[in-house]
Amino acid sequence: MKLNLACGEKKREGWLNVDISPDCHPDAICNLLEFPWRLDKWLKFDGVVFGGYQVEEIYCSHFLEHIGEEMIPFMEECYRVLEPNGIAHFECPYYTSIRAWQDPTHKRPISEFTFHYFSREWLKSQGLGHYNIKTDFKVAEIRYHYPPELKSMPKDELMSLQHHAWNTVMDFEVILKAIK
Repeated sequence: MKLNLACGEKKREGWLNVDISPDCHPDAICNLLEFPWRLDKWLKFDGVVFGGYQVEEIYCSHFLEHIGEEMIPFMEECYRVLEPNGIAHFECPYYTSIRAWQDPTHKRPISEFTFHYFSREWLKSQGLGHYNIKTDFKVAEIRYHYPPELKSMPKDELMSLQHHAWNTVMDFEVILKAIK
């Protein structure tokens, strides 16, 4: 089972496309900010009622920046439903991009470092083991999306610019692996 969470109009073939809005005609309508998710109540998908913890992959594009204090419980739900070594793929506008700030419905900027807080090992290494976050994700990969005019720039110059200048990175993707 693969879940495309907060799919909007960007449905994925072979995935269970989930959104709160019936207007985008998802496979399942669900408020992803009400916890725990009642996956057993979601629509049938390929003739099978999905009932629990058998998600191999989650894809979620341009949703995290729209949620505030619900981010931790949302990530905990993603972790809960993923099978061991399951993959969670998130795409967000980069925190130093105007794309992160221009939309009045965005509640938070997101950086790649945000995702470290969902790793038990990282929290302990930072003296934050007391944070009661019930996930254990490993950051498997980070991909950056640059404006077309910067793509041909030498990698070392691009990385330097990325750390010091706004609008160097438009969006980014983080791929997490569930450690269970």
